[in-house]
Amino acid sequence: QVQLVESGGGLVESGGSRSLSCAASGRTFTRNTIGWFRQAPGREREFVAAISWSGGRTLYADSVKGRFTISRNNTKDTVYLQMNSLEPEDTAVYYCAATLTNGLVRDGRLYVDWGQGTQVTVSS
Repeated sequence: QVQLVESGGGLVESGGSRSLSCAASGRTFTRNTIGWFRQAPGREREFVAAISWSGGRTLYADSVKGRFTISRNNTKDTVYLQMNSLEPEDTAVYYCAATLTNGLVRDGRLYVDWGQGTQVTVSS
C-alpha cells in the first residue's frame, strides 16, 4: 500500500495559479503511475491528469489540457499538479491516487491507493 498526502489547496482568484503536491510513503512509489482526480459538490469524481512512473509520459483531461501540468520527483516521492488559468469550474476537492496498472489510465476504479484530498476554490 502507498500512503498519499495532498497539500497546496486553498482559495485562488479566477485566472490565478495554484500548485498541488502529493507526497507518498509506503510501498515503492517510483513504480506507480500516479493520477490526479477531482470532485466538485454534487458531481462525480473526474480524472484530471496522470503521469507514468518515470515521468516520461503524461495524460490530461481535455478540460485542463494546456492549463495544468503534472510532474513528479521520485527522489522526493512527490507528484505535483501545477494549475494555471484557473476557472471557477475548477473548484473541487483534488485527490491523488496510485495505480498498479502498467500505463496511463483515466478510470478511477483502477487506482488502489488514494489520498484524503485537498480543497481548491476558485473565486469569480
